[in-house]
Amino acid sequence: MWSMGNYLPGGMGGMGGGTFDDQFRCYSVPMMPGHARETANEGGKIFLPASALDQLARLKIEYPMLFKVSNEGKERVSHCGVLEFTAEEGRIYMPFWMMQNLLLEEGSLVRVQSASLPLGNFAKFQPQSVAFLDISNPKAVLEAVLRHFACLSEGDCIAINYNKKVYEILVLETKPGPAISIIESDLSVDFAAPVGYVEPEAPKPRERSISETIESAADAMDFEPEEEPGFQAFEGSGQRLDGKAKKSRKGKEPASSASVPEAEAEGGEAASRKRGEPRNGVPAALPYVRGKLVFTSHRKLKPAPGEEAPEECPADVDPFASLKGGKSLRGK
Repeated sequence: MWSMGNYLPGGMGGMGGGTFDDQFRCYSVPMMPGHARETANEGGKIFLPASALDQLARLKIEYPMLFKVSNEGKERVSHCGVLEFTAEEGRIYMPFWMMQNLLLEEGSLVRVQSASLPLGNFAKFQPQSVAFLDISNPKAVLEAVLRHFACLSEGDCIAINYNKKVYEILVLETKPGPAISIIESDLSVDFAAPVGYVEPEAPKPRERSISETIESAADAMDFEPEEEPGFQAFEGSGQRLDGKAKKSRKGKEPASSASVPEAEAEGGEAASRKRGEPRNGVPAALPYVRGKLVFTSHRKLKPAPGEEAPEECPADVDPFASLKGGKSLRGK
């Protein structure tokens, strides 16, 4: 119940721009008769009686209307805005989380005073449960919730109803003062680590024994990188100029270049031969150097035993006749 004695000139009330100060019986928003107001229970605004609006108008209280609510018996204080002036006379309705902060019960007496708060620019919050980390974008969720608030006070623990779960976050710090107005403000938001959160420990490297260290060092010394395949010259097959099929030798394969040094080292006939001389009709292998062309003599060699002599081109036939006497497109 309010009375004219609560509006005194010189700061406590009056017609010249005083201070609203009164006491009411407090109830939670769900106890309010009429249509359901679920969003009102999640915000930071209260319902006042219509008589309070009349007194606020006579006191010329500046907008936005902000109030300080306090439980003097428990020395608990918070700040809020006003949503409607539709409560019964002598009663106010406030969100349930605000009643918990003020340690109020249904029907308890609460003091309401008009207040002027600075425009806030920073607020820091601390989630009261690690489950708050399950929210993918907490800043976006908090921004949507703060649209139903008019002010914030340090020490308040506000409730966020998100995805059918209720998360509580504590207002740790506000700037530029312990209570700020957030109506049409550019508010920077920060989060502290949730209560009960433990930073995960980095995995420690396993200590190796002396034997493992020695084995790894030995493996590193024995490691030889594989040679990458380089350019290989003349890997294709040859073709005869006269167009005839090339005859392959049967039975014997040319001696490898690796066998020449061994034979020369043993002495005898192989050692007495000059480099490049044929042996049993097969030319001796020449030392091969990668990337270097070696041209040998074109001497006619005797066929090896059991092999036929290669066919020779007749004397009256020019072997290069197919490459001569071309015709032009004009027919000349």
